[in-house]
Amino acid sequence: MFQGGSALTLDGKGRMTVPARHRDVLTALSQDKLTITKHPNHCLLIFPRPAWEHFREEIMAMKTNGDLFRRLFVGSAVDVEIDSGSRVLISPELRAWAGLDKDVMLLGTGHRFELWDVQRLAAYEEEQLSKGDVAQAFMDLGL
Repeated sequence: MFQGGSALTLDGKGRMTVPARHRDVLTALSQDKLTITKHPNHCLLIFPRPAWEHFREEIMAMKTNGDLFRRLFVGSAVDVEIDSGSRVLISPELRAWAGLDKDVMLLGTGHRFELWDVQRLAAYEEEQLSKGDVAQAFMDLGL
């Protein structure tokens, strides 16, 4: 289970250093093999390979909106490996989709990660928190 955020910087080649706190788990789960794909919110999803394979099976079995989701998730998926410097290369096409330039935020969201441009994430969170149904959800959680 991945949780928490890490403020990171992409290098000039578009590589991201995997935070030390996640490296051992990723090595054990996936032998350093990851899959990166688009998310409709214009961030990227990063999966350990076994979690990706499970997610991909679910997408491939979809009937409603299946073509759309297969095109978005499977059609843009890139398999990568964590290199000897603990870095992962984010392809130029995926960086462009998510608006990633330099300052990024890696969020552990359970069985996968989200990778966001720092400013885009702040704007998205502010937009989502301003919606009325979010306030009700917080009350339902007792917050």
